[in-house]
Amino acid sequence: MIEAVERRRIVVCCGAGGVGKTTVSAGLGLGLAHRGARTVVVTIDPARRLATALGMEGLADEPRRVPAEPGLGGAELWALQLDAKATFDRLIAREAPTPEARDRILENRIYRHLSGAVAGAQDYMAVERLHELVDEGSFDTIVLDTPPSQNALDFLDAPARITRFIEGRALRLLLRPPLPGAGLGRRVLAAGTGTAFSLLQRLTGAQLMRDLSDFLAAFDGMYDGFAARAKAINALLRSPESGFVVVAAPDSESIGQAVALGRRLDDDGYPLAGLVLNRVHPLPPGGLAQPEALAPALAAAGAPEPASLAERAAASQREEQILALRDLDAREALAGALEGAPVTEVPSFEREPVELEGLGDVAAALAVAGRAQRAASTPS
Repeated sequence: MIEAVERRRIVVCCGAGGVGKTTVSAGLGLGLAHRGARTVVVTIDPARRLATALGMEGLADEPRRVPAEPGLGGAELWALQLDAKATFDRLIAREAPTPEARDRILENRIYRHLSGAVAGAQDYMAVERLHELVDEGSFDTIVLDTPPSQNALDFLDAPARITRFIEGRALRLLLRPPLPGAGLGRRVLAAGTGTAFSLLQRLTGAQLMRDLSDFLAAFDGMYDGFAARAKAINALLRSPESGFVVVAAPDSESIGQAVALGRRLDDDGYPLAGLVLNRVHPLPPGGLAQPEALAPALAAAGAPEPASLAERAAASQREEQILALRDLDAREALAGALEGAPVTEVPSFEREPVELEGLGDVAAALAVAGRAQRAASTPS
């Protein structure tokens, strides 16, 4: 998987909640950094899992370098946690036609709510932050840990959603007077909207309506810039510079969501770099042990109650085999449903892979070709 994405500027890790996207994102970032790429891992998850995985105290909106430890060497790995409001403020400052317009928006109560609470603002700012990092050119590779959500690709739709909200023609028409010389139809409509405006003032308060009107007026001249920015971001994510990695866990629900996600990426023209099947149980080596064969060896080793211990050990091994066979079926289902997409497996570790030592194990697994990849490259 690392080889599949090492020449991409943007790597987007997506998948259902709870499949280990943050760990895989951090492992990919570490593996790419070890290969010489100056890499930053960006997380949108407010739960601060990335900082925990990297063994850091905390993260901010500006990239912080992961401290050089034995697990990192001279590699450059950076991390940041999205601050949606800070990103939105920078976008306003960049797109505002004048300093006065910028200040009017940043100080407006409606904007302060929009930048921090409106559905889609967090997702939109995540994509905008990607664009900023690409424009700055400080990193060879940007790895995005996408937000946990019911629809793992909500953030891809966010630029269009937020632009539609800001451009809301019905709302703008409601709050603006008719142009001089407007026809009878416009004057009649204006009369109706004036009545509606008065009603809204009584219901919500005149100050709120003035804030809303002032907010929309301050955005005059910025609609085209927002639309162009959203279009540029979308084109960047569809370009060969980007690669999407779908992360799944080996259970039927997660596999189904991953397949649906992979198909939507393909249908919408986003480049699918590959699939990661996380927390895979290996088949027990050497076949299943029989209790009657295991008990004498345990007795010779001095184990108490060797027959009972042999029964428990054999039962545990059978459970491991059942899990391994389930995971094998899951991999085959994933590879079969999304033919052509390489599948890389990350094993189920005894302990949660955190800090650089644990992430090193994940990075090592992501650098190994999975069975589906080997099979695809083997001549028949």
